[in-house]
Amino acid sequence: MVDGMIEDTSLITFDREEMDIGMRAVEATLFASDTPMTVGQIQAYVGDQLDIRLILSDLQEQYQHRGIVLVKTGDRWHFQTAHDLSHLLRRERAELRKLSRAGMETLAIIAYHEPVSRAEIEAIRGVQVAKGTLDVLMEAGWARPTGRREVPGRPLIYATTPEFLTHFGLQSRKDLPGIDDLKAAGLLDPIDLALEKMELEIAEENEAEPAFDQADSDQFASDDVLSLENETESA
Repeated sequence: MVDGMIEDTSLITFDREEMDIGMRAVEATLFASDTPMTVGQIQAYVGDQLDIRLILSDLQEQYQHRGIVLVKTGDRWHFQTAHDLSHLLRRERAELRKLSRAGMETLAIIAYHEPVSRAEIEAIRGVQVAKGTLDVLMEAGWARPTGRREVPGRPLIYATTPEFLTHFGLQSRKDLPGIDDLKAAGLLDPIDLALEKMELEIAEENEAEPAFDQADSDQFASDDVLSLENETESA
């Protein structure tokens, strides 16, 4: 109240009601979606008059201590069970098709080196990529072609998808574990670790060996010639 006048709060009330309606619309859209949604996809349902990013930020804050949380993976948003409650909803199910070791290695190479071509994947793995390996990853929705490398032959290059991030609970590729994290979790093959250790030991031995000087080589050659001459004279 100012100088006996009553403050008009009708506009403020309207803005709040409009904001609440917009938040409910965004919330309902995300709940109804089977897949994570981008800001643009949400706008297609609720209109572009709303500040979608602000609403998503507010929703994320409101849900942070509830049984479900609003999560951003890459540039997409979705609701999921809170991490500390996920064990309550875990279900055992038969996997119709397990990803092979070659598939996991190929997926890891794509995730850590994307965008990457088939030839580059083969160079890193040291073996040829089976014909169906990339097809399986694309069928699972974890890898996709992203264009062609501007080199002779213009090979296809591959990258991971938003579904890959969602499935493995990552917000972005920056959340991928490092080599030390993988070792600590026991996710690296003991054989791989043994080979890595062997390679390091060989590298250290090579560094420790004295350099073979050309002068020494010439001296050895001279000694051999002298020895051969002495044997000839004795004969």
